[in-house]
Amino acid sequence: MLVFWKEKLVFLSVPKTGTTAYEMALAPHASMVILDPPELKHAPVYRYNRFFRPMFEKACKAELETFAVMREPISWLGSWYRYRRRPFMLGKPNSTHDISFDAFVDAYAENKTPGFANVGSQAKFLEPRPNGTCVTHLFRYENQPRLISFLESRLSLHLDLSRENVSPVMDLTLSKATAQKLRQKCAAEFELWNSIGN
Repeated sequence: MLVFWKEKLVFLSVPKTGTTAYEMALAPHASMVILDPPELKHAPVYRYNRFFRPMFEKACKAELETFAVMREPISWLGSWYRYRRRPFMLGKPNSTHDISFDAFVDAYAENKTPGFANVGSQAKFLEPRPNGTCVTHLFRYENQPRLISFLESRLSLHLDLSRENVSPVMDLTLSKATAQKLRQKCAAEFELWNSIGN
């Protein structure tokens, strides 16, 4: 999470959406940089609403806007799958070394998700709260120019992004049955991603 106090803007860091590169580029310009623990670095809307928003509004007398990035759901799962196949994951309970991407996604779409496929939900991370707290500006991961344009304009800077925390390239083909199961079980993910303007 990054807070830009003068610009009244907060970056909510959805995991596996390229946030590390933005954090590296934007941290020097931020008033508050939260990189640890992961529960705060990747604070979802509900956690921001519960802990950070009241602090800003009550102690600092300011209401801040938020922005976040969402990735196309299958691509997002592919990023998690590849991340959990990196060498340092070998032998760990959440490793995906011994399963196919299709099996990983099939497991993710089960009612009881096994540990290796338990990676959360972008829709849940971004879910608006009953009091109206929500993400003010939501961008598609696949449309980086729109996000960069917004940030450069809002923060009055030029962004020079490097590639950070990149997982290895591999085949991420899904069977028709698994793709259909995912779209049915996780319809909210696809609906939200499709609702984001280009």
